[in-house]
Amino acid sequence: MENKQPEDDLFDRLNTSILNKHLQDLMEGLTAKVFRTYNASITLQQQLKELTTPDENVPAKILSYNRANRAVAILCNHQRAPPKTFEKSMLNLQTKIDAKKEQLVDARRELKSAKADAKVRRDEKSKKMVESKKKTVQRVEEQLMKLEVQATDREENKQIALGTSKLNYLDPRISVAWCKKWGVPIEKIYNKTQREKFAWAIDMADDDYEF
Repeated sequence: MENKQPEDDLFDRLNTSILNKHLQDLMEGLTAKVFRTYNASITLQQQLKELTTPDENVPAKILSYNRANRAVAILCNHQRAPPKTFEKSMLNLQTKIDAKKEQLVDARRELKSAKADAKVRRDEKSKKMVESKKKTVQRVEEQLMKLEVQATDREENKQIALGTSKLNYLDPRISVAWCKKWGVPIEKIYNKTQREKFAWAIDMADDDYEF
């Protein structure tokens, strides 16, 4: 642009005070942060409706929540450099995934063996063993899925700061209502300090709350 260098601000004569004065001339109480908070909150609500699948388990729903939150973070330009420990943590997580896959192979093999034994013996003890092995397979499958979802989540969010938008630009009642509607524990979204901060929203918002 004319008379500008690449490192110059695009709107060098505009600051927050000037912008807020203009916004308040348009609507009483309207500020840049209020405008940003509205955009962030309505985007989260829309994204949660689009991304949440009713029959998903809790880890998958949390992944959907984080993806909705990431859309907000991108909207608000909340970017960051990947953490220095990112590659190492991903390597450690992949090691856990590989070990869990091996555990699942063993669990399925034991289930197959138990079923074959039950066909021959046809007694109550062997039937109970089959049920026990089925539960083990199911538990290991859930553990594997949780690890894989965690890996996907970390990879997708390595350059996005989700916490900034979640704590400063989103109406917490949207997240609380989503948790209540889909049976996701609040503590999976907000830690203890955050739950204390947003206690008013936890008490106020029902599962049908609309922003």
